Amino acid sequence: MTLAIIVQARLGSSRLPGKILNPLGSKTALARVLDRCARIAGADHVIAAIPDTEADNAVADAARAAGYAVSRGSESDVLSRYAKAARDCGAEYIMRVTSDCPFIDPQICERVIGLLHDTHADYASNTMPALFPHGLDCEVFPAVLLYRADRLASEAGDREHVTPWLRQNPHLHHACLTGPGQGLERLRWTLDYAEDLEFFQAVYEELGEAAATASAAQLAALCLRRPDLVAINAGRLDTGRLDNPQLAEITSAPFALREAA
Repeated sequence: MTLAIIVQARLGSSRLPGKILNPLGSKTALARVLDRCARIAGADHVIAAIPDTEADNAVADAARAAGYAVSRGSESDVLSRYAKAARDCGAEYIMRVTSDCPFIDPQICERVIGLLHDTHADYASNTMPALFPHGLDCEVFPAVLLYRADRLASEAGDREHVTPWLRQNPHLHHACLTGPGQGLERLRWTLDYAEDLEFFQAVYEELGEAAATASAAQLAALCLRRPDLVAINAGRLDTGRLDNPQLAEITSAPFALREAA
């Protein structure tokens, strides 16, 4: 089995333009995501899937400067761009991560990958339901299903967000690594607004370079000790994510962030 971690990345953002090129400690937010993905056990490739526009050349340059492969594709048809990145590396399985997740946890990603294979599901994630802190989201599926989605998906929303066709397909079996819940799902570790950038930079100021490898459990423990950090971007809570009715047919026992208990 070959596995590629493909990270969606682009410069444009209506809420915080150029957000992923902002520094977190000594590296960009984009490099922090890619570095964490490179620590996922069994990953054969880590690739940044970036639009082929001139404006996004800076993102491609940043990814290459950090030591990672780049695939360029359509700006508007994100599904086709993502499928092209998968074809470029030829991996059998694909894990999708987005570049706005600087605290993505390699061990949680590994558990989602393991769940896919242990349950013989077609698709596995940790967001059906979304009970992990926002920013630990990942999905894994066979490349052949991604190519099928690219051939068959026709709705605009299915082509703008890569996996809706897979998540909503009633003929596929879905599995979910269930998060700990108990309020931890309300923690916001995703980079989308100025307040989010302030939060990440505050965590790096508190932990220094240790923030680059801190586990989700360690970060959750910090948030429980420091409610002032949580308050920085708490007003940007994505309630739609928490209320999403999509549920996997197969769910694991809740994953415990033990250091946060």
